[in-house]
Amino acid sequence: YDVTAFVRRSALDAYTTAERFKDVAHAASSDGKYPSTKLADRLRLIARLIKADFGTRVYYSIQSGYDTHYLQLPAHADLLRELSGALKAFLDDLASANVADRVLVLCFSEFGRRVEENASLGTDHGTAGPVFLAGARVQPGLVGATASLLDHQDGDLRMSIDFRRVYATVLEQWLSLAAGSALNGSFDPLPVFRA
Repeated sequence: YDVTAFVRRSALDAYTTAERFKDVAHAASSDGKYPSTKLADRLRLIARLIKADFGTRVYYSIQSGYDTHYLQLPAHADLLRELSGALKAFLDDLASANVADRVLVLCFSEFGRRVEENASLGTDHGTAGPVFLAGARVQPGLVGATASLLDHQDGDLRMSIDFRRVYATVLEQWLSLAAGSALNGSFDPLPVFRA
């Protein structure tokens, strides 16, 4: 095996991919109407890559700011407004390009929030939290029981669905990948996709 040839080929592939990425990212495009937010800008770029059939199966983006230990109400409202506006523009853009059926959006947080407000008008880190799936092939509605703000465990919302079931569903039913080794176990899928 010629390591030098492998490294040269890998470098050439990287340069070619970078040039293609630059062309797609800066190409004039009818992206639809996106809000003027950082998240919307990132989703617009992802939409361009999807529409250009860039070949990537999974894209990842972040929206920071949910660590709302103080003055949570106005910050949280602004974050949710930014999220909903960016996601609507992204999904509308994909639908107008006739590629929406190829895309699944999974929104999650690495931590939930506590039920009780703290002394700074915010909430502290908690255990359970919502996970959102969106896309043309997602069955609308809620899955699982709505958390009760009155029935909690040590100040945390009670989890109704293990998040690994969501991940297992996406891995197996959307990406056609075995979930067992990634999740270190077997988890029943959820009824989240249209038949």
